Amino acid sequence: MNVFTYMGQLLQGGLGNLAAYLAAHVLLCLLPAFFIAGALTALVPKEAVTKYLGRNAPKIISYPAAALGGFVLAVCSCTILPLFAGIYKKGAGLGPAITFLFVGPAINILALSYTGVAIGMDIAIARLILSAVFGIGIGLIMALIFRKADKKREEADNAAFSGTANVQGRIWLFMLLLLAVLIAGTLQVGLLTNSYAQFTLPFKGMDQFQETLYRLVPFDPSRGEEGVTAQGAILIGLLILIGASAWFGLNRVDEGYNRWTWVSLALIALTLLVAAVKIVPHAYGLDILITGKMIAVAAGMIALAIIGAKAFDDYEMQEWLWETWRFVKQIFPLLIVGVFVVGAIRPLIKPEWIEAIAGSNTFLGNVVGVLFGVFMYFPTLVEVPIANLFLSLGMHRGPLLAYLMADPELSLQSILITASIIGKLKAWVYVFWVALFSTLAGLIYGAWVDGASGWLILAYLAAFLAILASGLYLAGRRGRRHPAAVAETAPSSR
Repeated sequence: MNVFTYMGQLLQGGLGNLAAYLAAHVLLCLLPAFFIAGALTALVPKEAVTKYLGRNAPKIISYPAAALGGFVLAVCSCTILPLFAGIYKKGAGLGPAITFLFVGPAINILALSYTGVAIGMDIAIARLILSAVFGIGIGLIMALIFRKADKKREEADNAAFSGTANVQGRIWLFMLLLLAVLIAGTLQVGLLTNSYAQFTLPFKGMDQFQETLYRLVPFDPSRGEEGVTAQGAILIGLLILIGASAWFGLNRVDEGYNRWTWVSLALIALTLLVAAVKIVPHAYGLDILITGKMIAVAAGMIALAIIGAKAFDDYEMQEWLWETWRFVKQIFPLLIVGVFVVGAIRPLIKPEWIEAIAGSNTFLGNVVGVLFGVFMYFPTLVEVPIANLFLSLGMHRGPLLAYLMADPELSLQSILITASIIGKLKAWVYVFWVALFSTLAGLIYGAWVDGASGWLILAYLAAFLAILASGLYLAGRRGRRHPAAVAETAPSSR
Protein backbone atom coordinates (compact mmCIF):
# COMPACT_ATOMS: atom_id res chain seq x y z
CA MET A 1 0.00 0.00 0.00
CA ASN A 2 1.54 3.34 -1.05
CA VAL A 3 1.42 6.46 1.09
CA PHE A 4 -1.28 8.15 -1.04
CA THR A 5 -3.62 5.18 -0.73
CA TYR A 6 -2.97 5.10 3.02
CA MET A 7 -3.63 8.83 3.39
CA GLY A 8 -6.77 8.46 1.30
CA GLN A 9 -8.07 5.80 3.67
CA LEU A 10 -7.39 8.04 6.67
CA LEU A 11 -9.17 10.94 4.95
CA GLN A 12 -12.14 8.74 4.06
CA GLY A 13 -12.31 7.49 7.64
CA GLY A 14 -12.28 11.04 9.02
CA LEU A 15 -14.90 12.36 6.60
CA GLY A 16 -17.05 9.28 7.03
CA ASN A 17 -17.00 9.55 10.79
CA LEU A 18 -17.85 13.24 10.56
CA ALA A 19 -20.75 12.59 8.20
CA ALA A 20 -22.12 9.84 10.45
CA TYR A 21 -21.77 12.10 13.49
CA LEU A 22 -23.61 15.00 11.86
CA ALA A 23 -26.40 12.72 10.70
CA ALA A 24 -26.85 10.74 13.92
CA HIS A 25 -25.90 12.85 16.95
CA VAL A 26 -26.40 16.55 16.27
CA LEU A 27 -30.13 16.73 15.72
CA LEU A 28 -32.78 16.14 18.38
CA CYS A 29 -29.93 16.09 20.89
CA LEU A 30 -27.38 18.86 20.48
CA LEU A 31 -29.59 21.43 18.75
CA PRO A 32 -32.14 21.52 21.60
CA ALA A 33 -29.28 21.39 24.11
CA PHE A 34 -27.64 24.42 22.50
CA PHE A 35 -30.94 26.30 22.79
CA ILE A 36 -31.22 25.28 26.46
CA ALA A 37 -27.68 26.46 27.12
CA GLY A 38 -28.44 29.77 25.41
CA ALA A 39 -31.62 30.24 27.45
CA LEU A 40 -29.79 29.50 30.71
CA THR A 41 -27.18 32.12 29.89
CA ALA A 42 -29.51 34.79 28.52
CA LEU A 43 -32.64 34.45 30.64
CA VAL A 44 -31.58 33.06 34.04
CA PRO A 45 -29.91 35.70 36.26
CA LYS A 46 -26.48 34.56 37.41
CA GLU A 47 -27.29 35.78 40.91
CA ALA A 48 -30.11 33.26 41.06
CA VAL A 49 -27.56 30.48 40.49
CA THR A 50 -24.63 31.74 42.53
CA LYS A 51 -26.23 33.46 45.50
CA TYR A 52 -25.92 30.38 47.68
CA LEU A 53 -22.17 29.87 47.13
CA GLY A 54 -20.99 32.16 49.92
CA ARG A 55 -18.49 30.71 52.34
CA ASN A 56 -20.80 31.60 55.22
CA ALA A 57 -23.79 29.78 53.74
CA PRO A 58 -24.73 26.44 55.35
CA LYS A 59 -22.78 23.59 53.73
CA ILE A 60 -25.98 21.66 53.14
CA ILE A 61 -27.00 24.53 50.84
CA SER A 62 -23.76 25.88 49.36
CA TYR A 63 -22.26 22.62 48.07
CA PRO A 64 -25.38 21.20 46.38
CA ALA A 65 -25.99 24.70 44.98
CA ALA A 66 -22.45 24.75 43.56
CA ALA A 67 -23.00 21.37 41.92
CA LEU A 68 -26.38 22.49 40.55
CA GLY A 69 -24.82 25.73 39.29
CA GLY A 70 -22.34 23.76 37.20
CA PHE A 71 -25.24 21.94 35.58
CA VAL A 72 -27.57 24.83 34.85
CA LEU A 73 -24.92 27.25 33.58
CA ALA A 74 -24.06 24.75 30.81
CA VAL A 75 -20.43 25.78 30.54
CA CYS A 76 -17.56 23.98 28.82
CA SER A 77 -14.14 23.20 30.23
CA CYS A 78 -12.79 26.48 28.79
CA THR A 79 -15.63 28.72 29.97
CA ILE A 80 -15.70 27.33 33.52
CA LEU A 81 -12.29 28.83 34.40
CA PRO A 82 -13.21 32.53 34.11
CA LEU A 83 -16.51 31.84 35.86
CA PHE A 84 -14.65 30.03 38.65
CA ALA A 85 -12.24 32.94 38.93
CA GLY A 86 -15.13 35.40 39.06
CA ILE A 87 -17.06 33.73 41.86
CA TYR A 88 -13.86 33.03 43.81
CA LYS A 89 -12.68 36.64 43.58
CA LYS A 90 -16.12 37.94 44.56
CA GLY A 91 -16.10 35.96 47.80
CA ALA A 92 -17.27 32.41 47.15
CA GLY A 93 -15.75 29.91 49.57
CA LEU A 94 -12.91 27.75 48.26
CA GLY A 95 -14.95 24.56 48.79
CA PRO A 96 -18.10 25.58 46.87
CA ALA A 97 -15.95 27.23 44.17
CA ILE A 98 -13.96 24.00 43.71
CA THR A 99 -17.19 21.99 43.53
CA PHE A 100 -18.44 24.36 40.84
CA LEU A 101 -15.13 24.04 38.96
CA PHE A 102 -15.25 20.24 39.05
CA VAL A 103 -18.93 19.71 38.30
CA GLY A 104 -19.44 22.34 35.59
CA PRO A 105 -17.74 20.75 32.57
CA ALA A 106 -18.68 17.17 33.52
CA ILE A 107 -22.46 17.38 33.84
CA ASN A 108 -23.65 20.33 31.81
CA ILE A 109 -26.68 19.68 29.65
CA LEU A 110 -24.66 19.39 26.43
CA ALA A 111 -22.20 16.82 27.78
CA LEU A 112 -24.88 14.69 29.43
CA SER A 113 -27.17 14.68 26.39
CA TYR A 114 -24.39 13.73 24.03
CA THR A 115 -22.94 11.08 26.37
CA GLY A 116 -26.35 9.45 26.72
CA VAL A 117 -27.04 9.35 22.98
CA ALA A 118 -23.54 8.39 21.79
CA ILE A 119 -22.44 5.94 24.50
CA GLY A 120 -25.42 5.02 26.65
CA MET A 121 -27.68 6.42 29.34
CA ASP A 122 -26.11 4.12 31.95
CA ILE A 123 -22.74 5.82 31.71
CA ALA A 124 -24.38 9.26 31.40
CA ILE A 125 -26.27 8.68 34.66
CA ALA A 126 -23.13 7.31 36.35
CA ARG A 127 -21.22 10.37 35.15
CA LEU A 128 -23.93 12.67 36.50
CA ILE A 129 -24.22 11.06 39.94
CA LEU A 130 -20.52 10.41 40.57
CA SER A 131 -19.45 13.83 39.28
CA ALA A 132 -21.92 15.56 41.60
CA VAL A 133 -21.05 13.43 44.65
CA PHE A 134 -17.30 13.49 44.13
CA GLY A 135 -17.35 17.17 43.19
CA ILE A 136 -18.96 17.97 46.53
CA GLY A 137 -16.49 15.65 48.26
CA ILE A 138 -13.46 17.31 46.67
CA GLY A 139 -14.82 20.74 47.56
CA LEU A 140 -15.28 19.74 51.21
CA ILE A 141 -11.79 18.24 51.34
CA MET A 142 -10.19 21.34 49.83
CA ALA A 143 -12.11 23.59 52.24
CA LEU A 144 -10.92 21.49 55.19
CA ILE A 145 -7.28 21.33 54.12
CA PHE A 146 -7.04 25.06 53.36
CA ARG A 147 -9.57 26.35 55.89
CA LYS A 148 -7.07 28.71 57.56
CA ALA A 149 -5.98 30.24 54.25
CA ASP A 150 -9.62 30.63 53.23
CA LYS A 151 -10.45 32.34 56.52
CA LYS A 152 -7.51 34.75 56.07
CA ARG A 153 -8.79 35.59 52.59
CA GLU A 154 -12.23 36.26 54.04
CA GLU A 155 -10.79 38.55 56.68
CA ALA A 156 -8.68 40.36 54.07
CA ASP A 157 -11.44 41.21 51.61
CA ASN A 158 -14.39 41.04 54.04
CA ALA A 159 -16.69 40.58 51.05
CA ALA A 160 -20.07 38.92 51.20
CA PHE A 161 -21.13 36.88 48.20
CA SER A 162 -24.83 37.32 47.78
CA GLY A 163 -27.58 37.89 45.27
CA THR A 164 -31.28 38.52 45.31
CA ALA A 165 -32.47 37.66 41.80
CA ASN A 166 -35.10 34.96 41.34
CA VAL A 167 -36.10 32.92 38.28
CA GLN A 168 -39.52 34.03 37.08
CA GLY A 169 -42.32 31.60 36.28
CA ARG A 170 -42.30 32.42 32.55
CA ILE A 171 -38.62 31.47 32.39
CA TRP A 172 -39.27 28.19 34.17
CA LEU A 173 -42.04 27.41 31.67
CA PHE A 174 -39.84 28.27 28.70
CA MET A 175 -36.96 26.14 30.04
CA LEU A 176 -39.28 23.20 30.71
CA LEU A 177 -40.62 23.36 27.15
CA LEU A 178 -37.06 23.34 25.76
CA LEU A 179 -36.26 20.37 27.97
CA ALA A 180 -39.44 18.65 26.78
CA VAL A 181 -38.34 19.00 23.14
CA LEU A 182 -34.96 17.50 24.05
CA ILE A 183 -36.53 14.58 25.91
CA ALA A 184 -39.12 13.95 23.20
CA GLY A 185 -36.38 13.78 20.59
CA THR A 186 -34.07 11.43 22.48
CA LEU A 187 -36.27 9.22 24.68
CA GLN A 188 -36.68 5.76 23.18
CA VAL A 189 -40.17 4.62 24.23
CA GLY A 190 -42.88 3.08 22.12
CA LEU A 191 -45.22 6.06 22.36
CA LEU A 192 -42.59 8.23 20.65
CA THR A 193 -40.92 5.73 18.31
CA ASN A 194 -44.14 4.15 16.97
CA SER A 195 -45.48 5.30 13.60
CA TYR A 196 -49.02 6.63 13.26
CA ALA A 197 -49.24 7.64 9.59
CA GLN A 198 -47.31 7.16 6.36
CA PHE A 199 -46.92 8.64 2.87
CA THR A 200 -44.45 8.18 0.02
CA LEU A 201 -42.34 10.71 -1.87
CA PRO A 202 -41.92 9.36 -5.45
CA PHE A 203 -38.14 9.74 -5.91
CA LYS A 204 -36.99 6.70 -7.88
CA GLY A 205 -33.62 5.05 -7.29
CA MET A 206 -33.35 5.86 -3.58
CA ASP A 207 -32.20 2.30 -2.85
CA GLN A 208 -29.18 2.84 -5.12
CA PHE A 209 -28.54 6.19 -3.42
CA GLN A 210 -28.46 4.40 -0.06
CA GLU A 211 -26.03 1.77 -1.36
CA THR A 212 -23.77 4.53 -2.68
CA LEU A 213 -23.75 6.21 0.73
CA TYR A 214 -22.70 2.97 2.42
CA ARG A 215 -19.85 2.59 -0.07
CA LEU A 216 -18.66 6.17 0.47
CA VAL A 217 -19.00 6.19 4.26
CA PRO A 218 -17.63 3.18 6.17
CA PHE A 219 -20.39 1.15 7.79
CA ASP A 220 -19.28 -1.44 10.33
CA PRO A 221 -21.12 -1.43 13.68
CA SER A 222 -18.53 -3.80 15.17
CA ARG A 223 -15.91 -1.03 14.77
CA GLY A 224 -18.22 1.79 15.80
CA GLU A 225 -18.74 2.91 12.18
CA GLU A 226 -22.32 4.09 11.80
CA GLY A 227 -22.48 4.94 8.12
CA VAL A 228 -24.90 7.49 6.66
CA THR A 229 -28.50 6.78 5.70
CA ALA A 230 -30.49 8.61 3.05
CA GLN A 231 -32.23 10.46 5.87
CA GLY A 232 -28.84 11.39 7.33
CA ALA A 233 -27.69 12.79 3.97
CA ILE A 234 -30.82 14.97 3.83
CA LEU A 235 -30.17 16.20 7.36
CA ILE A 236 -26.55 17.07 6.55
CA GLY A 237 -27.76 19.16 3.64
CA LEU A 238 -30.23 20.96 5.93
CA LEU A 239 -27.47 21.56 8.50
CA ILE A 240 -25.33 23.23 5.85
CA LEU A 241 -28.25 25.50 4.94
CA ILE A 242 -28.80 26.29 8.63
CA GLY A 243 -25.15 27.23 9.05
CA ALA A 244 -25.20 29.55 6.04
CA SER A 245 -28.45 31.28 6.97
CA ALA A 246 -27.62 31.50 10.70
CA TRP A 247 -24.33 33.26 9.93
CA PHE A 248 -26.32 36.13 8.44
CA GLY A 249 -29.42 35.80 10.65
CA LEU A 250 -28.07 35.05 14.14
CA ASN A 251 -24.55 36.46 14.20
CA ARG A 252 -25.86 39.93 15.15
CA VAL A 253 -29.38 39.04 16.17
CA ASP A 254 -28.85 40.87 19.49
CA GLU A 255 -29.08 44.07 17.43
CA GLY A 256 -32.36 43.06 15.80
CA TYR A 257 -34.07 40.50 13.56
CA ASN A 258 -33.62 40.34 9.79
CA ARG A 259 -35.01 38.13 7.04
CA TRP A 260 -32.16 35.61 7.47
CA THR A 261 -33.11 35.20 11.12
CA TRP A 262 -36.51 33.88 10.16
CA VAL A 263 -35.05 31.72 7.39
CA SER A 264 -32.61 30.09 9.81
CA LEU A 265 -35.29 29.50 12.45
CA ALA A 266 -37.62 27.97 9.85
CA LEU A 267 -34.81 25.69 8.64
CA ILE A 268 -34.05 24.64 12.22
CA ALA A 269 -37.71 23.75 12.81
CA LEU A 270 -37.88 21.85 9.50
CA THR A 271 -34.67 19.98 10.28
CA LEU A 272 -35.88 18.88 13.71
CA LEU A 273 -39.09 17.58 12.15
CA VAL A 274 -37.20 15.70 9.43
CA ALA A 275 -34.94 14.18 12.09
CA ALA A 276 -37.97 13.05 14.10
CA VAL A 277 -39.67 11.08 11.31
CA LYS A 278 -38.68 7.68 9.98
CA ILE A 279 -37.52 7.62 6.35
CA VAL A 280 -37.24 4.32 4.48
CA PRO A 281 -35.59 4.45 1.02
CA HIS A 282 -36.57 1.98 -1.70
CA ALA A 283 -36.52 1.68 -5.47
CA TYR A 284 -39.65 3.77 -5.97
CA GLY A 285 -39.09 6.56 -3.46
CA LEU A 286 -38.98 7.45 0.22
CA ASP A 287 -41.54 6.21 2.72
CA ILE A 288 -42.15 8.93 5.33
CA LEU A 289 -43.47 7.54 8.62
CA ILE A 290 -45.00 10.05 11.04
CA THR A 291 -43.84 9.09 14.53
CA GLY A 292 -44.94 10.11 17.98
CA LYS A 293 -41.53 11.76 18.28
CA MET A 294 -42.31 14.09 15.38
CA ILE A 295 -45.72 14.98 16.84
CA ALA A 296 -44.21 15.72 20.26
CA VAL A 297 -41.35 17.81 18.82
CA ALA A 298 -43.78 19.79 16.64
CA ALA A 299 -46.09 20.45 19.61
CA GLY A 300 -43.13 21.55 21.73
CA MET A 301 -41.88 23.98 19.10
CA ILE A 302 -45.36 25.48 18.64
CA ALA A 303 -45.68 25.97 22.39
CA LEU A 304 -42.23 27.59 22.52
CA ALA A 305 -43.17 30.00 19.73
CA ILE A 306 -46.39 31.01 21.53
CA ILE A 307 -44.72 31.46 24.95
CA GLY A 308 -41.80 33.33 23.39
CA ALA A 309 -44.12 35.75 21.61
CA LYS A 310 -46.54 36.29 24.50
CA ALA A 311 -44.30 36.23 27.62
CA PHE A 312 -40.98 37.71 26.42
CA ASP A 313 -40.06 40.92 24.68
CA ASP A 314 -38.04 41.00 21.47
CA TYR A 315 -34.76 41.87 23.18
CA GLU A 316 -34.96 38.85 25.51
CA MET A 317 -35.59 36.51 22.60
CA GLN A 318 -32.79 38.13 20.62
CA GLU A 319 -30.39 37.62 23.56
CA TRP A 320 -31.47 33.98 23.78
CA LEU A 321 -30.83 33.37 20.09
CA TRP A 322 -27.50 35.21 20.21
CA GLU A 323 -26.26 33.24 23.23
CA THR A 324 -27.34 30.01 21.52
CA TRP A 325 -25.41 30.97 18.39
CA ARG A 326 -22.40 31.90 20.54
CA PHE A 327 -22.39 28.39 22.02
CA VAL A 328 -22.62 26.90 18.53
CA LYS A 329 -19.69 29.00 17.25
CA GLN A 330 -17.60 28.22 20.31
CA ILE A 331 -18.16 24.47 20.49
CA PHE A 332 -19.34 23.15 17.12
CA PRO A 333 -16.14 23.82 15.09
CA LEU A 334 -14.08 22.06 17.76
CA LEU A 335 -16.49 19.14 17.64
CA ILE A 336 -16.15 18.87 13.88
CA VAL A 337 -12.35 18.81 14.12
CA GLY A 338 -12.41 16.33 17.00
CA VAL A 339 -14.81 13.94 15.30
CA PHE A 340 -12.84 14.08 12.05
CA VAL A 341 -9.60 13.29 13.89
CA VAL A 342 -11.25 10.37 15.66
CA GLY A 343 -12.32 8.88 12.35
CA ALA A 344 -8.89 9.45 10.83
CA ILE A 345 -6.94 7.85 13.67
CA ARG A 346 -9.32 4.91 14.11
CA PRO A 347 -7.33 2.68 11.68
CA LEU A 348 -4.08 3.52 13.51
CA ILE A 349 -5.20 2.23 16.91
CA LYS A 350 -5.03 -1.52 17.33
CA PRO A 351 -7.85 -3.06 19.37
CA GLU A 352 -5.37 -5.33 21.15
CA TRP A 353 -3.60 -2.25 22.60
CA ILE A 354 -6.79 -0.98 24.24
CA GLU A 355 -7.78 -4.44 25.41
CA ALA A 356 -4.33 -5.08 26.90
CA ILE A 357 -4.15 -1.79 28.83
CA ALA A 358 -7.76 -1.07 29.76
CA GLY A 359 -9.79 -4.03 28.58
CA SER A 360 -10.65 -4.99 32.15
CA ASN A 361 -11.56 -3.05 35.26
CA THR A 362 -8.11 -2.97 36.90
CA PHE A 363 -6.50 -0.24 38.94
CA LEU A 364 -3.88 0.26 36.22
CA GLY A 365 -6.52 0.47 33.51
CA ASN A 366 -8.40 3.19 35.40
CA VAL A 367 -5.19 5.12 36.15
CA VAL A 368 -4.29 5.05 32.45
CA GLY A 369 -7.75 6.39 31.60
CA VAL A 370 -7.28 9.25 34.07
CA LEU A 371 -3.78 10.09 32.86
CA PHE A 372 -4.94 10.17 29.27
CA GLY A 373 -7.68 12.59 30.30
CA VAL A 374 -5.13 14.81 32.06
CA PHE A 375 -2.46 15.04 29.38
CA MET A 376 -4.56 14.79 26.21
CA TYR A 377 -6.83 17.84 26.27
CA PHE A 378 -10.13 17.67 24.37
CA PRO A 379 -12.76 20.43 24.58
CA THR A 380 -16.09 19.56 26.17
CA LEU A 381 -18.12 17.09 24.04
CA VAL A 382 -15.08 16.12 21.96
CA GLU A 383 -14.17 13.66 24.74
CA VAL A 384 -17.40 11.78 23.96
CA PRO A 385 -16.50 10.61 20.43
CA ILE A 386 -13.00 9.83 21.72
CA ALA A 387 -14.55 7.69 24.47
CA ASN A 388 -16.85 6.06 21.93
CA LEU A 389 -13.80 5.16 19.87
CA PHE A 390 -12.11 3.56 22.88
CA LEU A 391 -15.28 1.65 23.70
CA SER A 392 -15.51 0.26 20.17
CA LEU A 393 -11.83 -0.80 20.41
CA GLY A 394 -12.32 -2.82 23.58
CA MET A 395 -11.92 -0.46 26.54
CA HIS A 396 -13.82 -1.55 29.65
CA ARG A 397 -16.61 0.80 30.72
CA GLY A 398 -14.92 1.34 34.10
CA PRO A 399 -11.70 2.91 32.74
CA LEU A 400 -13.90 4.64 30.16
CA LEU A 401 -15.81 6.43 32.93
CA ALA A 402 -12.51 7.28 34.67
CA TYR A 403 -11.39 8.97 31.45
CA LEU A 404 -14.71 10.81 31.08
CA MET A 405 -14.46 12.03 34.68
CA ALA A 406 -10.90 13.35 34.33
CA ASP A 407 -10.84 14.76 30.80
CA PRO A 408 -13.26 17.69 31.26
CA GLU A 409 -11.73 18.65 34.61
CA LEU A 410 -8.01 18.61 34.01
CA SER A 411 -5.58 19.60 31.30
CA LEU A 412 -2.14 21.15 31.46
CA GLN A 413 -3.47 24.59 30.54
CA SER A 414 -6.38 24.41 32.98
CA ILE A 415 -3.98 23.41 35.77
CA LEU A 416 -1.81 26.44 35.05
CA ILE A 417 -4.81 28.79 34.98
CA THR A 418 -6.24 27.32 38.18
CA ALA A 419 -2.85 27.77 39.87
CA SER A 420 -2.83 31.45 38.90
CA ILE A 421 -6.22 31.88 40.56
CA ILE A 422 -5.86 29.95 43.82
CA GLY A 423 -2.12 29.33 44.08
CA LYS A 424 0.14 26.43 43.03
CA LEU A 425 -0.23 24.37 46.19
CA LYS A 426 -4.03 24.43 46.14
CA ALA A 427 -4.07 23.71 42.40
CA TRP A 428 -1.86 20.61 42.62
CA VAL A 429 -3.74 19.31 45.65
CA TYR A 430 -6.92 19.70 43.61
CA VAL A 431 -5.33 17.78 40.70
CA PHE A 432 -4.40 14.95 43.07
CA TRP A 433 -7.94 14.60 44.42
CA VAL A 434 -9.51 14.74 40.95
CA ALA A 435 -7.18 11.98 39.74
CA LEU A 436 -7.87 9.86 42.83
CA PHE A 437 -11.64 10.25 42.72
CA SER A 438 -11.81 9.73 38.95
CA THR A 439 -9.91 6.45 39.36
CA LEU A 440 -12.24 5.46 42.19
CA ALA A 441 -15.29 6.32 40.06
CA GLY A 442 -14.05 4.06 37.28
CA LEU A 443 -13.36 1.19 39.67
CA ILE A 444 -16.79 1.49 41.30
CA TYR A 445 -18.73 1.72 38.05
CA GLY A 446 -16.62 -0.99 36.44
CA ALA A 447 -17.26 -3.34 39.38
CA TRP A 448 -20.98 -2.71 39.00
CA VAL A 449 -20.80 -3.41 35.25
CA ASP A 450 -18.97 -6.68 35.99
CA GLY A 451 -21.79 -7.78 38.25
CA ALA A 452 -20.29 -7.15 41.69
CA SER A 453 -22.68 -6.95 44.63
CA GLY A 454 -23.88 -3.45 45.38
CA TRP A 455 -23.30 -4.08 49.08
CA LEU A 456 -19.70 -5.12 48.43
CA ILE A 457 -19.11 -1.95 46.41
CA LEU A 458 -20.60 0.13 49.22
CA ALA A 459 -18.37 -1.65 51.74
CA TYR A 460 -15.24 -0.85 49.72
CA LEU A 461 -16.38 2.74 49.32
CA ALA A 462 -17.11 3.05 53.04
CA ALA A 463 -13.64 1.68 53.87
CA PHE A 464 -12.03 4.18 51.52
CA LEU A 465 -14.01 7.06 52.99
CA ALA A 466 -13.14 5.95 56.53
CA ILE A 467 -9.42 5.95 55.68
CA LEU A 468 -9.80 9.31 53.97
CA ALA A 469 -11.69 10.82 56.93
CA SER A 470 -9.01 9.55 59.34
CA GLY A 471 -6.26 11.09 57.25
CA LEU A 472 -8.07 14.41 57.02
CA TYR A 473 -8.73 14.38 60.78
CA LEU A 474 -5.02 13.84 61.49
CA ALA A 475 -4.13 16.57 58.97
CA GLY A 476 -6.60 18.88 60.71
CA ARG A 477 -5.05 18.24 64.11
CA ARG A 478 -1.59 18.84 62.70
CA GLY A 479 -2.85 22.06 61.09
CA ARG A 480 -4.18 23.31 64.41
CA ARG A 481 -0.78 22.75 66.01
CA HIS A 482 1.21 24.11 63.05
CA PRO A 483 -0.95 26.62 61.13
CA ALA A 484 1.82 27.46 58.67
CA ALA A 485 1.93 23.86 57.50
CA VAL A 486 -1.45 24.09 55.83
CA ALA A 487 -2.07 27.79 55.42
CA GLU A 488 -1.17 29.32 52.13
CA THR A 489 -1.19 33.00 51.41
CA ALA A 490 -3.59 33.86 48.61
CA PRO A 491 -1.84 34.77 45.34
CA SER A 492 -1.28 38.46 44.89
CA SER A 493 -3.43 40.25 42.36
CA ARG A 494 -1.87 42.00 39.44
